[in-house]
Amino acid sequence: MLTTVVFDADETLLDLRPAVTGGLVAVLEEMRRLTPAAAEVSLADLESDWDAVFGVHAAAPVREIRRAALARSLARAGLEAYLDDAAELFFARRFALTRPFPDVPPALAVLRQRWTLGFATNGNSRAERCGLAGEFAFEVYAHEDGVPKKPAPEFYSAVVAAAGALPGQVVHVGDSIAHDVVGPQDAGLRGVWLNRTGRCCPPTVRPDAEVSTLTDLPAVIAALTDEADLSGVIG
Repeated sequence: MLTTVVFDADETLLDLRPAVTGGLVAVLEEMRRLTPAAAEVSLADLESDWDAVFGVHAAAPVREIRRAALARSLARAGLEAYLDDAAELFFARRFALTRPFPDVPPALAVLRQRWTLGFATNGNSRAERCGLAGEFAFEVYAHEDGVPKKPAPEFYSAVVAAAGALPGQVVHVGDSIAHDVVGPQDAGLRGVWLNRTGRCCPPTVRPDAEVSTLTDLPAVIAALTDEADLSGVIG
């Protein structure tokens, strides 16, 4: 039977984009305060600096990728020496603004009545710093205790171990096809795709279920659990 539901963090449980934008705005304002040269630097420039460094540093911890992007942004105005201060400012603002989507708390409350809940992420978002303290039985973070990033199989092995379950007893829920559907399924878990924006699923991918809001998730997990229970009886 299914015993555990584990969630991706950013853009699944947490509305990250406004928080990141707020952090970048704070950094840009400080850059402009420090030097007139930053007057020509735009928010779009800071956003593009993340894209420019991500491909090169994709396997690195996300915090290091953000620092590399900020270093690139500061160099636009000759402010390379202010990297530590800029990073501190960015992360303080980013975490202050990071909050769950409105459908998250009620969905977790319902799911917790029947299943163990977990939190598993590649990113910087810590449950206790993002309005989700005490919501989960376990938390798994990439680059802690030797855990690599999703979609490495070892990430999902760490999730299963933290859950104290078998792979087939765990449902992974998230917004990324590669990280939250294909990766978990390849590791023997179930993969539920949270598709908040109505994207098209690649024809080669078959999520165990798809939802557009977490409001629908308890019924979907219940159906998957009943299906798994019936399969066990028949087997």
